[in-house]
Amino acid sequence: MPYNIEDIRRDFPILGREIYGKPLVYLDNAATTQKPRCVVEAITDEYYSTNANVHRGVHFLSQQATDLHEAARERVRAFINARSTAEILFTRGTTESLNLVAASFGEAFLHEGDEVILSVMEHHSDIVPWQLLRERKGIVIKVIPMDDEGNLDLDAYAALFSERTRLVCAAHVSNVLGTVNPVRQMAEVAHAHGAYFLVDGAQSIPHFKVDVQELGCDFLTFSGHKIYGPTGIGVLYGREELLEQMPPYQGGGEMISRVTFEHTTYERLPYKFEAGTPDYVGSHALAVAIDYVESLGMDAIAAHEQELTRYAMEQMQQIEGLKVYGRARQKDAVIAFNVGDIHPLDLGTLLDRLGIAIRTGHHCAQPLMARCGVEGMARASFALYNTKAEIDALVAGIERVRKMF
Repeated sequence: MPYNIEDIRRDFPILGREIYGKPLVYLDNAATTQKPRCVVEAITDEYYSTNANVHRGVHFLSQQATDLHEAARERVRAFINARSTAEILFTRGTTESLNLVAASFGEAFLHEGDEVILSVMEHHSDIVPWQLLRERKGIVIKVIPMDDEGNLDLDAYAALFSERTRLVCAAHVSNVLGTVNPVRQMAEVAHAHGAYFLVDGAQSIPHFKVDVQELGCDFLTFSGHKIYGPTGIGVLYGREELLEQMPPYQGGGEMISRVTFEHTTYERLPYKFEAGTPDYVGSHALAVAIDYVESLGMDAIAAHEQELTRYAMEQMQQIEGLKVYGRARQKDAVIAFNVGDIHPLDLGTLLDRLGIAIRTGHHCAQPLMARCGVEGMARASFALYNTKAEIDALVAGIERVRKMF
């Protein structure tokens, strides 16, 4: 179908807002995306017409809510092409998914001296859980370096492996540099050394088609709120044979088969990892968000955002003193930058007065900031509803701030 940006923007009422009397230019999509009307309406409708706790309830509303929740699981399975719904765990988001793997996979598979390899561009949520595990179990963390353009050094990566390497974790797309990492190739290397491979898909799932079987990954995580769904819902994909061997992450209702004070048996997958009442409204709304992006076409979204990124790179490079961080061979819809000696916080604050929303700071990637030799950066990130006119507004805004300094 044709990519009609004006029709698409009408699906997002917030984009019609004014900020300080200026039209909103929302370029903070790597942090969270705005929500289409259909997602918000799905949340409202379920609370008003279908709200009941899922699973085990014999009454009509409970069964209807359960059907929606489990249909959402199947929707996610099909979206990422997992083999089975048993491999789709609902979590609160990417961060909880990564903590689940660190705690549960770590308990089952990692021992003192075993190694986990991370990339230098990982988000804190894919660093700190492994450091916590290192404190508990004495594992070893190794780091994949990158070049000055933001490409991971794959030769150095291959040299990191030893007979004690058990797992590799890598962002599919850097939330700072926009680098699209060659995770399929990296997974093949890991498997050749007998290690497993985890993909942080938080910044890839919203932007282009992701197929877990094609990638060959053992785990993949993503958050609903970055793919136009609600906050508080996320997904962990894990290969069924691994999940079967991993202990539960939390205990409580839903995840049990039978409980006595002497012994508890656990539910089958995926419920073994879903203690307590799930966010059954959020799961349904996530499914609606997936329906929405697939109605536009993931290839069409990717093409639109790639054109925006190319245009933005061209226009921003004309600004005197502006430095872009991340010029990788494959780059997605994120541009991190600084302008001369202007502090990124000052830049972001003044752009906000012009109605332009960007992100500033360390972007939960302080090791990457250290590698780039800065404390922080400004970041513009694009989504399916952004336009070249908004990029022009960003460029004009940066120029205006630059001249003030």
